[in-house]
Amino acid sequence: MVCLVTGASGFLGSHLARLLVQHGEQVRVLVRPRSQTRALAGLPVERVGGDLRDASSLVAAVQGVRRVFHLAADYRLWTPNPQEIYDSNVAGTRHLLAAARRAGVEKFVYTSSVATLAVPRGDDLPDEQTQARLEEMIGHYKRSKFLAEREVLAASRDGLPVVVVNPTAPVGPGDWKPTPTGRIILDFLNGRMPAYVETGLNLVPVESVAAGHVLAAERGRIGERYILGGRNMMLKEIFAVLSSISGRPSPRIRLPLALALVAGYADSFASRLLGREPRVPLEGVRMARHKMFVNSSKAEVELGFRAGSIEAALERAVRWYGENNYLKQGQASRHAGPWREAEAARPAFVKPKGGPADWREKTDR
Repeated sequence: MVCLVTGASGFLGSHLARLLVQHGEQVRVLVRPRSQTRALAGLPVERVGGDLRDASSLVAAVQGVRRVFHLAADYRLWTPNPQEIYDSNVAGTRHLLAAARRAGVEKFVYTSSVATLAVPRGDDLPDEQTQARLEEMIGHYKRSKFLAEREVLAASRDGLPVVVVNPTAPVGPGDWKPTPTGRIILDFLNGRMPAYVETGLNLVPVESVAAGHVLAAERGRIGERYILGGRNMMLKEIFAVLSSISGRPSPRIRLPLALALVAGYADSFASRLLGREPRVPLEGVRMARHKMFVNSSKAEVELGFRAGSIEAALERAVRWYGENNYLKQGQASRHAGPWREAEAARPAFVKPKGGPADWREKTDR
């Protein structure tokens, strides 16, 4: 079976492409001419040149494809030209949906974002039934993903076999760029995190999210959304785990959100004058105003999705950053954490003989 993966040169996409190859699928990846493809090094995949913003370039990419995994997105919290984000994330998704419809694909799995669902709703944790509004989306990235998800669900109502997955914040090895979550981890490991804000994230191993995509393709109901999440954790708790892994002390100073906003506005103003990317993205600070906590039980019940150990995933991430020269000298993991035995280098997946694929993670929890 031919599977097309967009965004395969990225963090999550490269893990998905590798997983599909490991289980005997024929994988085709869409790459832009100037894409950095080191995450795909040594992987036997068919590379097709194209760009989501160029609808005509997608014709060859979907030719003969049975499943499309659309992970590609412009994931930036700051850009001097916000329209670029909408061109890739909204218009690009619309172009790929149209190409997939003409090619008659059997399943289209769209990678949305937990941001389209994780909005404050009193004491209840947001889930797939949460109906958010565009005005609740903070920043251009979140707004673009919200609008793109609308396009995908509309295509589903028009007959395209679409399933939507909403990953939370994936962590683990192979975050080359790195992602905004990866930058938080790196800032901590490199001693650039003197204080913290009172906020929270839902972390999930990147390998688990990759497996969740395949589960969605095999078991997901058409037109449904599935949150692929792991554990809801306060930022202070995440730093405590990283401290146990790396030996670095956790920041003890809690920075009031109002002060963080002042710093964000000041840095944004200075960045415009200097023509550089802000070191403290204002949108990131504004997002911290509420915890990105969610309920991901629907994916567990309907797909059989299981998230692996967050501690083990963070340890894999720390070790990978150290091995790939992202850390200052002496800042790599100083000792094996108590979760080293549980992760066994990489989560394993099995495909039973004579039955449907079981893409669930086999790992100690």
